[in-house]
Amino acid sequence: MKRLAAAGEKIAATTKKLEKTSIAAEYLASRSTEEAAVSAVFLSGRPFPAWEETTLQIGGRSLWQIVARLAGKNEAELSASYRRLGDLGAVAGDVLETHPGQGLNVLEVEKAFRQIAGARGAATKAALAQDLLLRSTPLEAKYIIKIMTGDLRIGFKEGLVEEGIARAFAASPAEVQRANMLLGDIGQTVRLAAEGRLAEARMRLFHPIGFMLASPVESAEAALSYFPDAVIEDKYDGIRAQAHVSGGEVRIFSRTRDEITESFPELPDALAGLPGDSILDGEIVAWDYAACRARPFHILQQRLGRKRVSNNMLRDIPVAYLVFDILDRDRDLLIDLPLRDRGRILDELLATPRKPINPRKHRDSQQALAFDMTGRDAPTPAARVIRAPLFRAASEQGLEELFTAAQARGNEGLMIKDLNSAYTPGKRGKSWLKMKRELATLDVVVTAVEFGHGKRIGVLSDYTFAVWDGNRLVNLGKAYSGLTDEEIARMTAWFLDHTVEDQGSRRVVEPKVVLEVAFNNLMRSNRHESGYALRFPRIVRLRPDKLAEDADTIEGVKEIYSRQ
Repeated sequence: MKRLAAAGEKIAATTKKLEKTSIAAEYLASRSTEEAAVSAVFLSGRPFPAWEETTLQIGGRSLWQIVARLAGKNEAELSASYRRLGDLGAVAGDVLETHPGQGLNVLEVEKAFRQIAGARGAATKAALAQDLLLRSTPLEAKYIIKIMTGDLRIGFKEGLVEEGIARAFAASPAEVQRANMLLGDIGQTVRLAAEGRLAEARMRLFHPIGFMLASPVESAEAALSYFPDAVIEDKYDGIRAQAHVSGGEVRIFSRTRDEITESFPELPDALAGLPGDSILDGEIVAWDYAACRARPFHILQQRLGRKRVSNNMLRDIPVAYLVFDILDRDRDLLIDLPLRDRGRILDELLATPRKPINPRKHRDSQQALAFDMTGRDAPTPAARVIRAPLFRAASEQGLEELFTAAQARGNEGLMIKDLNSAYTPGKRGKSWLKMKRELATLDVVVTAVEFGHGKRIGVLSDYTFAVWDGNRLVNLGKAYSGLTDEEIARMTAWFLDHTVEDQGSRRVVEPKVVLEVAFNNLMRSNRHESGYALRFPRIVRLRPDKLAEDADTIEGVKEIYSRQ
């Protein structure tokens, strides 16, 4: 672990990607295959491979208290160190002392992580975590905490780990990237690379792969200039979702690759009867079955994050899954096929009569599965899964008419897609375009929270938020309006458990929560580290479907400012 931490320090010390990759490659090549496999997972900022459902379930506040206890520091002393370093792992490396007999290898750390994950109760987990840090050198503890909190902060994304693996084992970077995408296990990717067997990697069902993303376009003229053969869909205001189906089992994942099946228990019933195995891409929306149209996002939002959905909510806020792509069919990966071919395979799958649902396994089994294959006929009231309607436009006027019609249906705008394009997981290119017209909004990361006033005096309702400036977050403003009392109460519990510095009425928190904020305009300001401030910011919604790394950048802020 000492060598891994030393490599991490070297990686953090340079801004050059090639140097970062070379350092990682040299380290991985110097370790045994198993040590390199575990190290690759750790360098990705995770304690466990991505495909696993294993989590440590130990919050930043608990780790903060452990570090304070081991270092013999009070709250003020630890807070002072945090303000100087800005990272709990770095704080641990700064305040912990060296003792005889300290030092662990990466396999011992991985074993300890699994013990913590398997332990029951916060006290037991905390005791195991404290023992792990006690046995570690301060430098090792620094990186152990970084891994536990999922944020290395050394400017080293998983893509660079993949490049490091390719260099270390003389493999093709494209093969490494593809194997890791299919397996969801960068450690297993190391094992295959070391043995020259990367080509043997196969898609792992029930492990979500990255979603293909769209680039914004502001006009019909611009949209039609990118490619000659386009298909057009409405841009729905819902939750992007990837559905994995196999043998009657269904699991649904959000864009953050979190499982959200429990929030939509009626959808597995609708998908379970599909023949064979498949991975579908689409959008979950609150659906008005009488009017055959999507309802506003704030209605769907009431369904999010719930482990149990009441019968009343199932009745009052029914949902539909609008499917627009297929990524895998019977373990045959389809992402390299052009969109026109994937669409044909998707249509054939959805047109196939489904198998009967096992009523003991799937409640609500009386629901029929209906599909709108043409985009012209409205789905039946019993529909749960709908083929996203497709349109074509040969002129700017035709595209504008489709845009107007989409907004009249209550949707955000249009998606314009190249029929000749492959599916590129996790990438935002120009093969998919999104056409919206609205007041500017930004996706931001919450960095600090404060207790409110009046009726909100007991909850954390004032959020300071930031955007990315390279590999660091820079604050841009503060907002306190826009969320419901229920959302604020739920987020208060989360923030209390993920506090890294308690400043009394204000708390610095783990930067993991993404908000969409609207504002009237942007101003130059020395008040915030970003150099900008938002005028009249308000929260549009929580974005649980986005990771912190998906938030906007300072470059995007500057672009909006220049257009004002």
